[in-house]
Amino acid sequence: MSIPKITPWDELILEVRTVGPNDPCQEDGGPPDAPRRTPLPPVRGWAKLGRGGSVETGRTRYARSGDVSIAYQVVGDGPRDLVFVPGWVSNVEAMWEDPGLAHALRRLASFSRLILFDKRGTGLSDRVPTDELPSLETRMDDVRAVMDAAGSERAALFGHSEGGSMCMLFAATLPERTSALVCFGVFAKRLWSPDYPWAPTPEARAAWLARIEEEWGTPADLDALAPSKAEDPGFSEWMAGFFRRSASPGAAAALGRMNSEIDVRDVLPTIRVPTLILHRTGDRDADVEEGRFIAERIPGARFVEMPGGDHLFWTEDVDRVVDEVETFLTGTTTGPEPDRVLATVLFTDIVGSTAQAVKMGDRQWMDALEAHRTMVRWFLERFRGREVDTAGDGFFATFDGPARAIRCAMAVRDAALEHGIELRAGVHTGEVEMGEKPAGVAVHIGARVMAKAGAGEVLVSQTVKDLVAGSGLHFEDRGPQALKGVPGIWNLYSATA
Repeated sequence: MSIPKITPWDELILEVRTVGPNDPCQEDGGPPDAPRRTPLPPVRGWAKLGRGGSVETGRTRYARSGDVSIAYQVVGDGPRDLVFVPGWVSNVEAMWEDPGLAHALRRLASFSRLILFDKRGTGLSDRVPTDELPSLETRMDDVRAVMDAAGSERAALFGHSEGGSMCMLFAATLPERTSALVCFGVFAKRLWSPDYPWAPTPEARAAWLARIEEEWGTPADLDALAPSKAEDPGFSEWMAGFFRRSASPGAAAALGRMNSEIDVRDVLPTIRVPTLILHRTGDRDADVEEGRFIAERIPGARFVEMPGGDHLFWTEDVDRVVDEVETFLTGTTTGPEPDRVLATVLFTDIVGSTAQAVKMGDRQWMDALEAHRTMVRWFLERFRGREVDTAGDGFFATFDGPARAIRCAMAVRDAALEHGIELRAGVHTGEVEMGEKPAGVAVHIGARVMAKAGAGEVLVSQTVKDLVAGSGLHFEDRGPQALKGVPGIWNLYSATA
């Protein structure tokens, strides 16, 4: 059979360039459960810690994630790996210029092997068009690429502000690569709704985005980010320069728009790794109730509320913040392998298969069906899906990212149509029970979403739509629907390219 051509945006195969020797090894003297990793070449230069001892400063390296180079640094040589995921925009070299942030990073590196990176489109990582800035799923790929390049098989994640959203999704989807989750000043969504009243209104968010495009790179207004530094002109000038070197005005605004669409509330109950949520009581950018909301919904999460009003984690009583992180991580033990993870399920079904079989005849229909299955398996491999089952003429597959599942479904649908076969598909993201065959409520919901799809339609749940912000996918609202055997009313959306 002929295989349909894949356009560049379909190419989602992860390519990683590993730095250093190829053979993983265990560091001498580390605890038995410390992550195995590939040693990196030594980094020259030392910076003194305020509390004694010393830690190496970082040297910028690059990891390949797809066709994009991601800038990263590895600092320190502690017994556990810690990936710092910055908020909004960053620059891994400019970070070290502010004494407060440099002190925080060195302290984190004093008890870990600290891994820093810039998201694609920001800092020293490859610039990308503003309409191709990373979705949460793409950022997860970039973190995996950096971890692989740094020789880290499993790491704790420290997500600050907007960076926490990706960390939560990563921890839920890839617990085998996440030893613990730490978040500071985080939020579950960025637009107001009656059931999430702490986020900015759409009007307030639009006004903020307009200011970004008009005033980007001027001395920073610190009233919301760091009121304790509002009267410090030196810090204000550095922050403005940091923003300029981290992103262009257009990229900063585009990232802000994309972040406005993110909603990870449905992800929270599926996180199974040890979790610490830190939040300042007077945070003016992310309300402390948002941190409490998140902690209450993550099973077993610890919530620490701190005095102060700064949203930036390093500008106010930073040693207290790092003390909490150190105490939590050094006291965390590796738990049993997770039996439930967050996954995206895809169900496909051939529309009117009985009528088509009668029309073609048994032999021709069986040949067409076998060609169809070969084609579906080819696309599953390309989009990193895992075949679970073929029920009759349909497929059940799982993915580690919802955008990949949607694009795979669209590619399968379009290719099948070229062979005269009409498909429908359903996509849902939720917690699945691991085993020989994934099971659970999320699987049942995915099947029911597919049953609501019309011919040629890729139908998705609200959860899927909320997680693919920035992916370039678009959706038409199909309104609230009742799903057979599933409690409640579900908002469903038809995915379009």
